[in-house]
Amino acid sequence: MSAHHHVQSSATAPDDAADLARWDDDGAPPAQPRSSPAAWLRVGAELGDRLVALSGRQDLLVTCRPGTRSGAPAAFFPGLGEVEFDAELFAPLQPHEVHPRIVGDEERYPAAWGALVHEAAHAAHSAWTELADADSRVVQAALLLEESRVEGAHLTRRPTDRTYLRTSTRTLVMPDIANPSFQGIEHAASVAALILGRRDVGILDAGETRAVATLCEQVLGADLLATLTGIWTAAHRCADHDATAMLAHARDWCEALDAAAPSLPAPPEDLTDLLSAAAGVVMDSMAANDRADLAAQAAADNALATRARSQAKDRAQQASRRRKAAATAKSVFNSGGGTVNADGTPAPYGNPVTGTRRPTTAEQSAAARLSRALRAAAYRERTEERTTSPTPPGRLNMRQALARDAQHAAGAVPTAEPFTATRRRHSPTPPLRVGIAVDVSGSMRAACGPVASAAWIVARAAALTDPDSRTATIAYDTHLTALTRPSHRAPARVTTFDARGASHNLGDALDALDHGLDLSRPGAGRLLVIVTDAKYTPDETANAVTRIRRLTTASCAVLQLTLDKESRHLPGTTLLHLPRPSSAPAAIAKAATDAIRRTR
Repeated sequence: MSAHHHVQSSATAPDDAADLARWDDDGAPPAQPRSSPAAWLRVGAELGDRLVALSGRQDLLVTCRPGTRSGAPAAFFPGLGEVEFDAELFAPLQPHEVHPRIVGDEERYPAAWGALVHEAAHAAHSAWTELADADSRVVQAALLLEESRVEGAHLTRRPTDRTYLRTSTRTLVMPDIANPSFQGIEHAASVAALILGRRDVGILDAGETRAVATLCEQVLGADLLATLTGIWTAAHRCADHDATAMLAHARDWCEALDAAAPSLPAPPEDLTDLLSAAAGVVMDSMAANDRADLAAQAAADNALATRARSQAKDRAQQASRRRKAAATAKSVFNSGGGTVNADGTPAPYGNPVTGTRRPTTAEQSAAARLSRALRAAAYRERTEERTTSPTPPGRLNMRQALARDAQHAAGAVPTAEPFTATRRRHSPTPPLRVGIAVDVSGSMRAACGPVASAAWIVARAAALTDPDSRTATIAYDTHLTALTRPSHRAPARVTTFDARGASHNLGDALDALDHGLDLSRPGAGRLLVIVTDAKYTPDETANAVTRIRRLTTASCAVLQLTLDKESRHLPGTTLLHLPRPSSAPAAIAKAATDAIRRTR
């Protein structure tokens, strides 16, 4: 069956009697279809529902049954508004296994769906009708050119259908090549129009069609092939209703073949086999490329799914960490003031707090100085915004006023804006968040007094600076103990403590400070101070570094204070070595001032 028989005239469609007569024979029992024709009625109806979106038409009927009246796998009858569909395209699926109404079900039968898309392209774009006096050979040539034209037009409307149009090339074109209605050079020309025409509208790739292009050039000659290429390229630009132009291109097609035939060598006797073999090479190349595309798409989908699962896992882990940090902060900063384990349960022993004392005069003076420094660092100049307008209020600009008068006098639309207004806005001063984590293992005993003093000074200064500022201090070894809490009120007394611990639990201490002070949230001057020699086990170091990186990523300043030159550096922190422990309060005060100054 030739390709141009995919569009059928209703006048040539066989009636029901002729359809039944096809099954008549010499008395033998009639052949039984694989499935009952009635069982395919539902499939045809559902194909018709999907055809509306494919063709843009709502007046079409799809009939699906084993075998077709036209003999083609699928055909479009413009006069009847009907698309005929061979149920064999769904093989080996049975009717009850085919559900075209479900979007995505077509991926199970790409050959059948490709044929439907091709006929939808005819239904949408084969709108021209042959003239009454047109020569039948010219009409045949026009219908041949129509094959690639409608697919190209369909591709501009629905580019995602390219995969199925490629599939239809195997389903519909290969039978036309193997059982041609043309002979000799006309057969080679028709194969060129069917294969290379689809190349030029973007259905097939140039590399895939190289075998057919080479063979057609050998049979037709380079000049004739170039002429025919120009004809089908011009036909691709024809409007859907332009019958005159399509028939003119078809006449040019026939005349080009007739003019070149005497000068061309006789085609090979096995031309049909050669063309079929070349088309088979094209189909094999298409199949290989499609498999590669599917593999690449599957790999991309798998990578996307893996990333989605990883992101979902990360979100779940982050939510779990937030819940755990909230529980840890709640247990550490409880009103009882006791020591807790990592899971938030009270610890029966290990409390490093030794008592409280009244702040010294030097500490009170240091807190006052730090408060003044913090207020100065948090101060922001007022911002000014200048605007112009053609009318008051505002300050009159005489140059713009004269320009406006000149525009009025010239009869032009005045665009000058002579009034200037300045709007000043106060910038809010950012609050301060300072978290101090002090290591109370045995090697840090020298830091206890200075850090206790620094914790009270910073808490007092923050309370005097801004009512929204908050600080907190946690002493950690295996257990966690709050020395100061994230309250808007400064502690009245200095909490003293000792260092007698063994192991370290800096990770949970940082979680509690982060949640209690919102150290990961922008909008405030944020500082985390870790007083430690960092002589941890690898697991303890890894847990601490994970939290530190999370805070530094959120733009929170992290300072590590050490008293021993042999101390280790925690990655991600700014290391500051203090030869004299008594200088710790001043170092923390300076870091807090820098943190609030950098806040925007």
